[in-house]
Amino acid sequence: MTINKKNNVKVAIIDRGESNLHTVQDALDMMSNAQCVDCMNMLIHKDNIHEKFFDLKTKFAGEVLQKFINYQMRLAIIGDFSHYTSKSLKDFIYECNKGQWIFFKATVEEGLNALHSVALKTF
Repeated sequence: MTINKKNNVKVAIIDRGESNLHTVQDALDMMSNAQCVDCMNMLIHKDNIHEKFFDLKTKFAGEVLQKFINYQMRLAIIGDFSHYTSKSLKDFIYECNKGQWIFFKATVEEGLNALHSVALKTF
């Protein structure tokens, strides 16, 4: 995990292959590690997340994202989501990107910008 800091807002970046998100406990462990270094924002690569996350019927995404919201930690998931054909997933991604807690972005830079800009508005 690396830490990106801009305008006193820290983002924990989970590097590719560093930690994988396959269970709800994995999400809790990642959040705990970030909170230990005073980060309430996290960025993770799509490649680190189990594919079942992107099948909304499994309810895995809902369980994981609810933990982030309950613990008041913002999350940016970065990667290419264009190959997913599920309308419900596309709608879900669209709605998340309109909010203040969960973002799906194409690049690290876009993810960091989303997290930093929302976090600054809440100060």
